[in-house]
Amino acid sequence: MTARTAPPPARRRRAGGLGPSPWWGYAMIAPAFIGLAALYLWPFLKTFAKSFMDTPAFGPGTWTGLDNYTDLLGDGDFWQAFGNSGIYTAILLLGVPIATVLAALIQQISRGRAVYRVLYFLPVVTLPVAISMVWRFIYNGDFGLLNWVLSLFGVQGQYWVADDAYAIYAIGVVGIWMSLGVNLIILGAGLQSIPPELYEASSMDGAGRVRQFFKITLPLLSPSVFLVTVLTVISALQMFDLVFVMLRSVDNTALDGSKTIVYLFYEKAFVQFDQGYGAAIAVVLLLVIMLATVLQFRLQRRWVFYD
Repeated sequence: MTARTAPPPARRRRAGGLGPSPWWGYAMIAPAFIGLAALYLWPFLKTFAKSFMDTPAFGPGTWTGLDNYTDLLGDGDFWQAFGNSGIYTAILLLGVPIATVLAALIQQISRGRAVYRVLYFLPVVTLPVAISMVWRFIYNGDFGLLNWVLSLFGVQGQYWVADDAYAIYAIGVVGIWMSLGVNLIILGAGLQSIPPELYEASSMDGAGRVRQFFKITLPLLSPSVFLVTVLTVISALQMFDLVFVMLRSVDNTALDGSKTIVYLFYEKAFVQFDQGYGAAIAVVLLLVIMLATVLQFRLQRRWVFYD
């Protein structure tokens, strides 16, 4: 006589008679997806389509194919702006090791650590326009604070933001100063995740502070350094406000030789009203940022250590 097997338990229905459905998941993410599509995806598609058109200031545009991109590749102003953005990015990357050293030094402070972090973070919460105006006064060639300090040591000052030989480098220094706050927060969080037992064990083995920094701190902090590097490159390639405020004036000839890619986009699209050409600049900039980010993710396998 065979034993009867009990029937499987009936599947409980959810409250309200609604069974399990994947549509509830889609409904939950729908608000975020609609916002991203309306504010990012649709403008990008419109910009991408406009980059293949000749768009006057008023009226519909006409399809021109790849003419905007062909003109862009042969435009000397574009390549100069591209080079200036590259110089500014390289200068801003110098702020990454500076922030790493400062974060390690602040981590060694037992009292007042939060005060230093707040002081370095103040430029982040300050309006970029206000910062640019203050630094423009500091860089003034006739009565600026920097030239006055240099004169105390017998050094002849320069017209830092009125000479295209110095303007992009002067702006790069301001960019480093503005980015220190966020970088210190990210790197400080990474330093707090390093077990203090490693430093205690290395001290017992006779390792000094410098050796601990290179053998323990840097390898374990490399994921945070990598994140800061990626964010720095993306932010540097999108720089616009410093050039606009510090260099844009009626008699400043340094602007012609210190334009960045984003400033060139602004000039073409909103000053000369050549929106199709400006859209092509925006698409190329997006591709450059994507390629730079992908390259960084490929190279991080060689120097980033994940525990």
